[in-house]
Amino acid sequence: MTRGTVLNAALYLGIMAAIVLLLGWGKPSKVLGLFFVSGLAVGSLYALGGIGLVVLYRATGVLNFANGAAGAAGAMTAWQLAQWSVWPPLTWLACILVALVISLAYGRFIAPLLAWREPVVKAVATLGFALIILGVVSFLWSDDPRSLTLPTDKVGVVVLGMRVTVTRLIVIVTSIALVIGIWAYLKHTAVGLQMRSLANDRDLSALIGVPILRVETIAWALSGVIAGFTGLMFGDLIRLEPTVITFMVIPSIAAAICGRLEHLSLVLLGGLSMGVIESLLTLSPVLKGVRPIAPFAIAALVLLWYQRGNRLTFGGGD
Repeated sequence: MTRGTVLNAALYLGIMAAIVLLLGWGKPSKVLGLFFVSGLAVGSLYALGGIGLVVLYRATGVLNFANGAAGAAGAMTAWQLAQWSVWPPLTWLACILVALVISLAYGRFIAPLLAWREPVVKAVATLGFALIILGVVSFLWSDDPRSLTLPTDKVGVVVLGMRVTVTRLIVIVTSIALVIGIWAYLKHTAVGLQMRSLANDRDLSALIGVPILRVETIAWALSGVIAGFTGLMFGDLIRLEPTVITFMVIPSIAAAICGRLEHLSLVLLGGLSMGVIESLLTLSPVLKGVRPIAPFAIAALVLLWYQRGNRLTFGGGD
């Protein structure tokens, strides 16, 4: 990251810390801690979704609105298998495999047909695909209250005097580990180098012999695995409802915007901060009504900050 990016990240972190202190002012420490940890777990889900979006966008130029829908289909499959008394680890694996297959199906058979189209066309196509998936899932499973539980929900550890479930810790640790692992993969492997090459110039990469279809397939597969895991965790920690999980992609995009669809560490920082602030807003009688729009407000402010000093022309150039 450049010096300017680091300074922007430090400024963002300082502002978020100030907002957290303001929202938590005068609240009991245990109550504040519970909402903070809960917010970190939700923010980690936003970050995981954002990481999957950024990895795919950097390699293919596709902003995948169907990410959440793939996770929703996987989560509902896991729930159904659990109802049939299938061994729990197989249901979790099925969730990830379903999301993986859906992601690969689009990436292998539909995305190449749109490879040379504008980014907006690619994004809208994934939105249409998301609505198709949501329609199929809604047809297969009626809109009834459901719950998805994991064994780790019943196991907790005490952190600063508070009991935190292992599920929440898994989500937080996984989001951090993914940022480190994907960074290392992109930096130190041949496929990672090819992904970075595609992100910089697709046409030139094709000319120098980069196997575009193979690299993009790997990116779609990685995105699908992350979507499946995120959908499983979201169904357990938040709500097992296909529509809700499908449109989880929206705050994930907000987190990705904080990283400018490029820097994974900033995506993680953006997702965590959004989750914490969204959770702490619940403690405010005045501001709790705006809690659902907190991620989008933060992303909008970040965009305005990044665009300061730029003048947009009618031709769309900066």
